[in-house]
Amino acid sequence: MNAPESFRCEISGSVAVVSLDRPERLNALTFAVYRELTSWFAALPDNPGIRAVILRGQGEAFCSGGDVKDIIGPLLTKDMGETLEFTRLTGRLVRNIIRCRKPVIAELKGVVAGAGAVIGLASDLRIASSDCRIAFLFTRVGLAGCDMGAAYLLPKVIGLGRALEALYTGDFIEAQEAHRLGLVNRLAERADLESTTRSLATRLAELPSLGVAMTKEVLFNELNMDVEAAIEAEAQAQAICMKHPDFQEGFNAFMERRPPSFK
Repeated sequence: MNAPESFRCEISGSVAVVSLDRPERLNALTFAVYRELTSWFAALPDNPGIRAVILRGQGEAFCSGGDVKDIIGPLLTKDMGETLEFTRLTGRLVRNIIRCRKPVIAELKGVVAGAGAVIGLASDLRIASSDCRIAFLFTRVGLAGCDMGAAYLLPKVIGLGRALEALYTGDFIEAQEAHRLGLVNRLAERADLESTTRSLATRLAELPSLGVAMTKEVLFNELNMDVEAAIEAEAQAQAICMKHPDFQEGFNAFMERRPPSFK
């Protein structure tokens, strides 16, 4: 695997630590990060030396979602075909995280929002700092709450009713509540977050790789809907929302620092 250009990847023993590396933007995602991270996870099965993955963010946050200037602004100029191509790309990232036969642990801290929340959700396990705040913000910017597989995964993690509330409102879920709901597996103080996550990743990497891989594969295969079909449905729904005036209004309101007025 080639060294990535749009994020950091450090391999220690059999654990790969993948770090989003735009701390000045709260690790907001760009087109380049989406493409390269998707390709990285696609190539992961070909590297038997990596037996567990940690996903984290540099600086004070895990990930604040898609970058407003790099992604959301340019999306407003794209036609439906180009927009759908983008939403399918974001879905492929989630699919590749889910389908890789190695455990993936998300190390969550600070802001975990939008696409960042879904990437954390797609990870096998989530370790969160006590100051972590998670939000699926899509409806707040004029989009559908279903994005990148969120409507497929979240009800299976916290139940349908709670998932509906989280995806409808886009409200932030504080760390203690996220733990109570089962949205995160463990809590740690910020000072202990890295060591807690590393300890668990090392333990998983020491387990029999085939047994872990088969466990992950069978668990997802036995869910009641094929993940590709779910992600494709959400890609189409999100692409439609991206061509609706509410998305433009969400962007304008953000740039003008005012509450949005959706139609």
